[in-house]
Amino acid sequence: MDEEPSALAAEELGFERFHTIIHKRTLKTVGEMKEAILDLYDTWRNKFGVLLFLYSVILTKGIGNVKNEIEDSAEPLIDPVYGHGSQSLTNLLLTGYAVSNVWDGDRECSGMKLQGIHNQATVGFLTLMESLRYCKVGSFLKSPKLPIWILGSETHLTVFFAKEMLLVAPESPSEQARRVFQTFDPEDNGFIPDTLLEDVMKALDLVSEPEYVNLMKSKLDPEGLGIILLGTFLQEFFPDKNSVIPDSFPVYHYNGLKQSNHNEKVMYVEGTALVLGFEDPMVRTDDTPIKRCLQTKWPYIELLWTTDISPSLN
Repeated sequence: MDEEPSALAAEELGFERFHTIIHKRTLKTVGEMKEAILDLYDTWRNKFGVLLFLYSVILTKGIGNVKNEIEDSAEPLIDPVYGHGSQSLTNLLLTGYAVSNVWDGDRECSGMKLQGIHNQATVGFLTLMESLRYCKVGSFLKSPKLPIWILGSETHLTVFFAKEMLLVAPESPSEQARRVFQTFDPEDNGFIPDTLLEDVMKALDLVSEPEYVNLMKSKLDPEGLGIILLGTFLQEFFPDKNSVIPDSFPVYHYNGLKQSNHNEKVMYVEGTALVLGFEDPMVRTDDTPIKRCLQTKWPYIELLWTTDISPSLN
């Protein structure tokens, strides 16, 4: 994007005027892009900076590519009534792909291919909607490359992060096995038909000769119910569940809305996270939306904030 810096920097600049003076500028290298951004740094920081960033992302991706990736091409990226960004927009900004779903990989539903997330994100995503069982976020968003997560509520996005890099250590064999198993269990039942056991074992590079698979079916499903439970499968093939995650670590939360901060002053809220291996009523802290959101990744997390009131997701 390129515009008139003096005009865009003016406080009285209106929405319509803004859209009459911006125009597209194509940059061919990352170096050119950095230089252009720095030249217009004040412009990017003003009240229309987010729109400039959004338009630049969409034009860089390509409007046609965005439309092809959205499940419903008629779905707006931003709600016209309330101004909320769609999941497709969130995914585009986090992963570079404007898909509408948060699970790992693609799924089929009634003959339709539903696209999900295909690679580990640099910044992750967790949502309160999962705690309400409206969706299931996959490992590629739950376990990002950096210990930074966008937290989604019904109406807003905030940021949760830590400095502890062990939180994003490479997948352990059992974590990988859980992720692969769940791709064969798209409805999150906690089990698969025993007919899929061979496919799961092949996907995990386990011995998958028919005779051995049949032996495992008998062992994992002794009652002959025709299903393989996730827990039983992991216990048999990946019994080592030792976690490298520390028991406690400093955490930070950021909410950019003034009205959601103490004294309407936007600032980071610091706290300490305790990650237990089981639910301990003796150390239970609270039952807030932010805790329920984080429990979709760490089921037995407890949070101790330095403020009297827990930070808001809204």
